[in-house]
Amino acid sequence: MNAVGFTQHRPIDDPESLQDLTLPTPVPGPRDLLVRVHAVAVNPVDTKVRGPKPGDPRHDPPKILGWDASGVVEAVGSEVTLFAVGDEVYYAGDYTRPGSNQQLQAVDERIVGHKPASLSHAEAAALPLTTITAWEGMVDRMHIRPGGEDAGKTLLIIGGSGGVGSVVIQLARQFGLKVIATASRPETVQWARELGADEVIDHKGDMPAQLRALGVGSVNYIFSTYFTEQHWDAIVEMLLPQGAVVAIDTAKEIDLGRVKQKSATFAWEFMFTRSMFRTPDMGEQGRLLSEVARLVDAGKISSTVTQTLRPINAENLREAHRQLEGLGVIGKIVLDGWARVE
Repeated sequence: MNAVGFTQHRPIDDPESLQDLTLPTPVPGPRDLLVRVHAVAVNPVDTKVRGPKPGDPRHDPPKILGWDASGVVEAVGSEVTLFAVGDEVYYAGDYTRPGSNQQLQAVDERIVGHKPASLSHAEAAALPLTTITAWEGMVDRMHIRPGGEDAGKTLLIIGGSGGVGSVVIQLARQFGLKVIATASRPETVQWARELGADEVIDHKGDMPAQLRALGVGSVNYIFSTYFTEQHWDAIVEMLLPQGAVVAIDTAKEIDLGRVKQKSATFAWEFMFTRSMFRTPDMGEQGRLLSEVARLVDAGKISSTVTQTLRPINAENLREAHRQLEGLGVIGKIVLDGWARVE
């Protein structure tokens, strides 16, 4: 089958950073689906895993990236109960297994959702990783109740126009929260507002002062998608007593003691935790993806794809990585279809 991967960690301008490959078809395990991948999306994690590493480690067999896919179930393992051959599915996959940049992928059924029927594969592929991150960050880490019990409370999203922030805005509106997003360019401000943000402030400016100018002052929840260390002083100031913060970046130098007097909650969100450690509740990811698919089909959540590259190959994946590393991407970049089907 066709795939895209690498054997050595290289800068994205090196043609060997991502290469077109021919690999054996995966053999599904007992709880696995064998999915024919129709579309994939790229995420910052792809660029971080692919980039140069100390010691220049080599991979044999090649490393296959990709943690966003939409496709059709081609075969099922002996213990599969949730899906059947022919089902359309979408999922983010498992960090410890080969990724979705291959024509056929084996993935545990418990972390797979039924694809939104109203979306194309390309539109659906934009959603899984960011949807899981957004939902888990709000519901499992900050304990926001999706049924509307926390309606009227305020959520600040630092980085509202990125892949994760774009979904957080939409889910937060469905949960009944007042949504304030950050964005620093006219086009990202417009994107955040179109997705449903009540207010938009500039994370490059004085965020606490901007909140005060809105008559808000402090917020119940803060979802930080990047630069948590740089924004920590502002986060501490903006958070209400007994509030909650979730971060998804790798912030190494933050003083949690500074929010002790507020009895605040701080949590990390890493969407691969459940599959990586095979937690007893890993099936929650499949259930939340299917719930979001229902919201999509009801017209309450939109795909966040802003650019589609065709076909899925090394050249186009290198271009997608290059754009992500430039830090200017709004929403998600998707790759759709294989040039040759095997």
